[in-house]
Amino acid sequence: MIVGTIFLVSYICLLLYYLQAWLKAPTFLQEDDLQLNLPFLSIIIAARNEEDNLPGLLTDLLNQSFQKENFEVIVVDDHSTDNTAGIIKKRPSVKYISLQDHMIPGETFAFKKKAIEVAIQQAKGELIITTDADCSVPKNWLQTIARFYMKTGSNFIVMPVRMQPGNSALGIFQSLDFMVLQGITGAAVHKKFHSMCNGANLAYTKKAFDQVGGFTGINHIASGDDMLLMHKIYKLDAGAVYYLKSQEVMVSTHSEKTIGQFFKQRIRWASKSDHYQDKSIFLVLLLVYLFNLYLLLLLIYLIFQGNHFLWKACLSFVAIKTAVELIFLYPVARFFNQKVLFLFFPLAQPFHIIYTVIAGFLGKFGSYQWKGRQLK
Repeated sequence: MIVGTIFLVSYICLLLYYLQAWLKAPTFLQEDDLQLNLPFLSIIIAARNEEDNLPGLLTDLLNQSFQKENFEVIVVDDHSTDNTAGIIKKRPSVKYISLQDHMIPGETFAFKKKAIEVAIQQAKGELIITTDADCSVPKNWLQTIARFYMKTGSNFIVMPVRMQPGNSALGIFQSLDFMVLQGITGAAVHKKFHSMCNGANLAYTKKAFDQVGGFTGINHIASGDDMLLMHKIYKLDAGAVYYLKSQEVMVSTHSEKTIGQFFKQRIRWASKSDHYQDKSIFLVLLLVYLFNLYLLLLLIYLIFQGNHFLWKACLSFVAIKTAVELIFLYPVARFFNQKVLFLFFPLAQPFHIIYTVIAGFLGKFGSYQWKGRQLK
């Protein structure tokens, strides 16, 4: 039980640190009368078989409050087999690139990184903004990003992503899990504790991308077009990496529809952990994984070897863990306008422990399929 107590105390301290960091992160408010020479923006979307999702996102982008002459939208079609290309070509204001035209036979470059790299080579903007084809963006998204960039001189901007739960228990579970990750992301980036982000809502300068050699050195890794690139730019100048805390830039995405798709997504995310150069995030992930593994193994042991004292201790660990997570999650849920999901969090705790252990293990030792491709 001493090991468990050490894990618990360490975990509590970590979450309380994240809590105070999240609360201290300032909310960015636009000054409408502020006259700024706003930059030209390039929005890049890598799309593979997204005919159902792209129309909504493109409509959002073309209805932005930002001046249309000050941004471009570039969509890279990553070997789609549906009508993705046709949808893009119907929008004359959207630049279409076929990734297939830029692939070299035998090249081991990860497809999404290659798509982004090709788009950046053709982009005119000084600030690159990335999102995913299955996302929706608010009307003032670009306006807010541009003003924040001009006020801060950022090299890299991390922004919030909200997962819509739908009407299923699986969707609610995913949204809760994702919200916790998003809260930790905002807290960690604000405190310069470690570098975390999500490619569905990122901005970075073309200059910084070129200075770190783009995806050189990480281009063979299937995932990590967001965090692994962030690590490189973070090492270049950590002081120029910012978290933009504003509901005006909150991108929304959908939860996965099946348990299989959900696990594939999380395994894909976990698979890049071996490549983190930021040791602080590796240590945090290790603590979280070992604590959840300890709880799971203890529960399994108690099922076969009942012990009244150990049962009480185990349930106390889980209860305290849940309580501290709820304390952290409440202000985060309020910011993301998902307080109603907060009520489901205690029910999700047992499943969260199991999923964390399984996804972490398979991310390290397993393989997975993503959008029809077998990846490691």
